[in-house]
Amino acid sequence: MNLEPAEIFKILGVDTRVKIINLLKARGPLGANEIASQLRITSSAVSQHLKILKHAGLVRNERKGYWIPYEIDHVALAQCKELVTNVCNCGCRGTCQAQGQGARSAEEYLAVLRKRENELLEELEAVQARIREMQDNA
Repeated sequence: MNLEPAEIFKILGVDTRVKIINLLKARGPLGANEIASQLRITSSAVSQHLKILKHAGLVRNERKGYWIPYEIDHVALAQCKELVTNVCNCGCRGTCQAQGQGARSAEEYLAVLRKRENELLEELEAVQARIREMQDNA
């Protein structure tokens, strides 16, 4: 994935594309018709969004007979997250979000940081589970 941050924001700035990504993350590989049915939009609209997401490298597909399932490219999605995180110009790599939430005292700031720590721990657990799953399937 060799996209500029502005391109990523443009691609992910469309609610339907984010819904498609979230659906694929939750349900795994799906065909365009099933995505259309789940999101209650036309198959042609889904196909256009999938084309853009595929061009960006965020989803991929591989024909399986007559069925063409689309799935998340987890590596590209992680790179996308990294790219978006790096937009912050303070060098915090996304942790300064706590300061922007109106924390007025050290206690409030600490509470926000602890909340962020818990979010990161949950994310780490999900990544570790995915690694174990991939190792078991290898």
